[in-house]
Amino acid sequence: MITKGQRLPRGVQVLERGWLSSNNVLLIGPQGTALVDSGYCTHAAQTLALVGHALGERPLDLLVNTHLHSDHCGGNAALQAQYPRLRTLIPPGEAAAVRDWDESKLSYLATGQECPRFSFDGALTPGSTVNLGEHQWEVHAAPGHDPHAVVLFQADARLLISGDALWERGFGIVFPEMWGEPSFSEVAATLDLIEKLDPSCVIPGHGSVFDDVAPALAAARERLDAFVRSPLKHARHAMKVLIKFKLLDARRIAAKDLDAWLARSAYLAEVHERFAADRDLQEWSNELVEELIRSGAARREGEFILDSA
Repeated sequence: MITKGQRLPRGVQVLERGWLSSNNVLLIGPQGTALVDSGYCTHAAQTLALVGHALGERPLDLLVNTHLHSDHCGGNAALQAQYPRLRTLIPPGEAAAVRDWDESKLSYLATGQECPRFSFDGALTPGSTVNLGEHQWEVHAAPGHDPHAVVLFQADARLLISGDALWERGFGIVFPEMWGEPSFSEVAATLDLIEKLDPSCVIPGHGSVFDDVAPALAAARERLDAFVRSPLKHARHAMKVLIKFKLLDARRIAAKDLDAWLARSAYLAEVHERFAADRDLQEWSNELVEELIRSGAARREGEFILDSA
């Protein structure tokens, strides 16, 4: 879905994707073209087609990432191959990991997800501005979901590109919490930052563009409070999100292969050790899968587990 219209300034288009790939924000102006976030790698061909159709004969000049989770930067390599003069900017906190392509520091090994290697040309430094399309955008640090994430704010239009810091109905799972780094307070600080910026419209990393920002912030804070009261609730939710992501990617997977994938998941092992060490790992992980099935987020057909989206 391509979102245009009165809520967005001239030259801003949102390529709304499903939950496997992040939304892509395309910005077109007289000084060049830019894309914010590139989706997951298995959707790379679709990303190229959508961007190419929207640009027509124009090249893509600039690619920026709000953060480097695989569903936001998995299409970087394909776009760089398609547009040889493309410049790429990333949050500075993981520049060394990208330069060395350290997949453990970049989370791809721990999540069991894929991301083809890509390069970068510079950093989206918090406190700076970046020209995207026709407008200057402020770069703000937005830790919590990812410690190195940024959000982009266009002050004249009061338009926020929020990545996974704020959705209409929540925010991204708080990854650092899973390996024992307290980060719920950083989520709260990021929500406070967004409230202070006072956007009139938000382009989230997933889901539709929305302008009811106050209710979204209230819902996010309510969700955060529930996680603060019960870190185990957040941990179980996070693991089910990772399993759901795997099902979205595979669509259909043999139960034994899913068990093997779960057994290799470093995040699952860490969360199990912190929150359920008294339980058998396979029994605990199978319980999470069964909860997804009971909720309708997955279904079982014989020896296979299928995504139900």
